[in-house]
Amino acid sequence: MKASRLAATGAVAATAVVVLSSPAFAHVSVQAEGTAAKGGYAVVDFKVPNERDNASTTKLEVNFPADHPLASVMPEPMPGWKIEVTKSKLAKPLELHGEQITEAVSKVTWTAAGKDSGIQPGYFEKFPVSIGALPEDADELVFKAIQTYSNKEVVRWIEVQEDGAEEPETPAPVLALSAASEDGHHGSTGAEDADDKTENAAATTEAADGDSSDTTARVLGVVGIVIGALGVAYGVLAGRRRSDA
Repeated sequence: MKASRLAATGAVAATAVVVLSSPAFAHVSVQAEGTAAKGGYAVVDFKVPNERDNASTTKLEVNFPADHPLASVMPEPMPGWKIEVTKSKLAKPLELHGEQITEAVSKVTWTAAGKDSGIQPGYFEKFPVSIGALPEDADELVFKAIQTYSNKEVVRWIEVQEDGAEEPETPAPVLALSAASEDGHHGSTGAEDADDKTENAAATTEAADGDSSDTTARVLGVVGIVIGALGVAYGVLAGRRRSDA
């Protein structure tokens, strides 16, 4: 009896450990490649996991925020996926590089191009998009996404997280925006790294030029000393010849 009770207790404990240690369901999410600074541009990845064991993800629709429309939206080409960009008229025109923008991208749709395409069970895929200019009067952007499986099942990732409330079952992807740098640059970390490399290259060139100038001055100095010594020697020899004569 004691052995049976111990076995039953162990089984229950093991089950509890499995339940507690099992990972939470993955969600469709969005994250910037580098920094998504207010007022700047960024490349963001929509990460889409396949949560089904018997179906593949064949379609993804991402709706862009209407309260903060983005004048520039450019998805990256992806093998095996057909991409459709939908634009809508703006109630209030935007200004981009001195031009008035009367429409903006409201939705981007990725559709698997063939039967063997899409996201297979046990895998995830990233869908990159270049966006900007990011709003300066917001701390985050909400993108509502719709995921469709090969068995016609549709999952709507559209629920907005409320302050102080528990995470919803199907939360919408949220992109956090960082403050613009104090020097006024709104670029991503990649652009900043490129600037740093350029500055370092310029510093290296200046140092090389300085070293070259120093070397040239030293060579000229040595040549001058040699010429001076030859001149002195010639004068001494000339003086001796005159004395002998």
